[in-house]
Amino acid sequence: MKEQIVVVGGYGHVGQTVCRELAALFPGQVYAAGRSLERAEQFSRETGGVVKPMRLDIHGTPEPSALADIRLLVMCVDQTDTVFVRACLSQGIDYLDITADDRFLSRAEGLHRDAEQGGATAVLSIGLAPGLTNLLAAYASRLLDRTDTIDISIMLGLGDQHGKAALEWTVDNLSTTYAVVEHGSNRRVSSFTDGRRTDFGASLGRRTAYRFNFADQHALARTLGAPSVATRLCFDSAAITGLVAGMRASGVSRLLRLRPVRDAAVRLLGHVKLGSAGFALKIDTAGEKDGRRLTVECFLQGEREAELTGRVAVVIAEAIYRSRQRHGIYHVEQLFQWNPVVSALGQAVTWSYRVNDGPE
Repeated sequence: MKEQIVVVGGYGHVGQTVCRELAALFPGQVYAAGRSLERAEQFSRETGGVVKPMRLDIHGTPEPSALADIRLLVMCVDQTDTVFVRACLSQGIDYLDITADDRFLSRAEGLHRDAEQGGATAVLSIGLAPGLTNLLAAYASRLLDRTDTIDISIMLGLGDQHGKAALEWTVDNLSTTYAVVEHGSNRRVSSFTDGRRTDFGASLGRRTAYRFNFADQHALARTLGAPSVATRLCFDSAAITGLVAGMRASGVSRLLRLRPVRDAAVRLLGHVKLGSAGFALKIDTAGEKDGRRLTVECFLQGEREAELTGRVAVVIAEAIYRSRQRHGIYHVEQLFQWNPVVSALGQAVTWSYRVNDGPE
């Protein structure tokens, strides 16, 4: 019987949290995998052998024997194609992915039939954003009969510790242009433009957040069918948020497309700690309920975003491993409900919501 739980990138920043917590739930079944067996073995030693090491290269089609004993695979590294995912699904391996890149996620959605035929369940959008943002937006949307707009705002603490891959993704998206769904049609927008004042709650107050290319806004437009969905980002330092927005407006951010400048920015973000380790989410949803115009506001706060991403992955992985779900590829909000997930996270986050009469 297949019992292995393999975490690809399991010795990385987020993967270590996933491995340690899953190993506590399923002793002897969890493997930290990646191209570097040396790093996997080193991490295994750090866990006292509770997490086992494995060499697994996800580039190209793996030999079936390499996947033969795997029951669940958690992907903690980014991919450029879906070849490896297809191989997993064809062998009936349940699959979770924490990537924040919608270019990959939208291609992975096309493997739904492969997952059904292979007898596998794949869950995408696992983490903070996408992940908790998807679930909380879906929760707010269900409080309405009709949802017209979903605005997601994310505040990240500059004092938090982030993995290199996450920092690279953030820097690479500071100067991008991308498509969003607005009033039912596609519209091209640019990162760190179109600022919107957002109330993050009594302890944080109002901040200006700017458009950013998080995958949740794209997935939610497809899964919930909302005519307008947007995600915006700010930092806990208003000065740094304003500086980045100014760089974008002046065109200076285009220099980030130069590899030496980009790499220097990634190193700087990795070493300079200017704020807290906290984060906050705000969901503003507008629509109708029983013929009345309503808005729904959802607030969430926590600390250590990368650790929380790992914990969300653990909650979903445990549910998938313990009880079979319907086969196919789904975003997290299509298989899971907000309340059970946030309850499983315990004191890692605090949240609240309110429903208001009248227009947004």
